[in-house]
Parts: sequence; C-alpha cells; structure tokens
Amino acid sequence: MLHFRPLRVLTAVCAVLFAILIGLGVWQIERLHWKLGLIADVTNRLSLPPVSLDRALALGDAAQYRRVALIGRFENEKESYVYGTGPDGGPVYHVLTPLVTGDGRTLIVDRGIVPGELRDPSTRLFGRLMDERRVVGIWRTPDGPGPFTPAPDAAHRIFYSVDVAGIAAATSVKLAAPVVVEADAAPNPGGWPKGGQTKIAFRNEHLQYAITWFALAAALLGIYVAYHISRGRLKWK
Repeated sequence: MLHFRPLRVLTAVCAVLFAILIGLGVWQIERLHWKLGLIADVTNRLSLPPVSLDRALALGDAAQYRRVALIGRFENEKESYVYGTGPDGGPVYHVLTPLVTGDGRTLIVDRGIVPGELRDPSTRLFGRLMDERRVVGIWRTPDGPGPFTPAPDAAHRIFYSVDVAGIAAATSVKLAAPVVVEADAAPNPGGWPKGGQTKIAFRNEHLQYAITWFALAAALLGIYVAYHISRGRLKWK
C-alpha cells in the first residue's frame, strides 16, 4: 500500500512551478503549429503567378511574399546600396533603385547584389537599364533598422538595413507603398546586379523548446518524488 505524507509548502511551490513549465511547453507547441502554418502560407504565396501593382496594393498585408509584375523605368541616378552578405559569405551590396510606372507611381526595387568593387554604377554601365522594363519580384515589407544598426552613409547612400523610409528620403521619392520588390533571377546585361536574392528562412525551434520545458517539468516531478522518498514520506507499506 502506498503511503504518502506530502510536505505542504514544498508541494505548493512545486505544483506552481510544474504548472508553469507545462504551460510553457504547451505554448511552444501552439507556436510550432503557428510557425508551420506560416511557412506553408508563404510557400503557397510564392508558388502563385505574379500579380499587378494594383492587385498587390489592394491585397494589403496579404501581398507579403507574393510575386508582383511591374512595368516602368528605373531612376538609375537614385540608386541606394544596402550592405549585406553574399551566398559565399563575402560582403556585397544590394542595389536598390526606384522604379517609376507609366502612371507615375514609384516603388523601390532590390535589383540584386554586386561585390564591393562594383558598387560604383560606372563600373557596370551595361546593367543600368534605361528603357521601360517589366520586372518580376517578391513583394516584401522589410523590418527596417534596429537599435544596433549602424547609421547610414548618407553621402554615398549606403545603408545597413532595408530602411525604405530612409532610402525614399535620401533619394527624394514618394513611394506608392513602403515595401521593397526583390527582383527575381532574370539576368541583367553585363551580369550585374545578380537578382534572385530573396531569402525565405523562418527560425523554427519551437519543438526543441517544448521538449525542454516538458523535460524540466518531468525532472522537477522526479526530484519532488525522490525527496519525499528520501524523507520517508513516500513509501510502500
């Protein structure tokens, strides 16, 4: 027969801690399902055919990660540059250029990356598209600068985050939407900039976190039981 004489204060404290740990584990499971749903939604949006600018604007937040087709002219003299890391881990610059549609609306297009020695547009004249172009890219609302993001080099229009508002102010353009359209991998004359640089990576460690919280709850329960056994308060008679 099991004989159990629990210590009241210890039991109350352990019960509260156990409930908190289990709650945190359940919350992480809920976050896991939310994140999987988000990944599936983004994957589905990327697979859809490109929409027009009018349609993207009408979709609002639902246009995020949708492919959009724009027709307009690049204002090459208003290029800005966002410092980043290339596929090989080396430093690169994303070339962000205003594109003006036939009806006068302006959007920022991330045309792709160039190495540092090609940041100066005079080194890649073939890539400065002058005539009207159709550009297909992914509609993104960037996060913008954080508290530790270095200040931009305004004189050279070099930024360290996709600060759409800052780029628009630096180039004196009025945007149709506070977004950036990340151009697809269609090759540019001369090979630069290289488009198709969109990175879709959602950190998803919720399952590991859930296992950790549940394991801590199990460990707490084990310690609680072991302590009572050691004190003779939990035993078989």
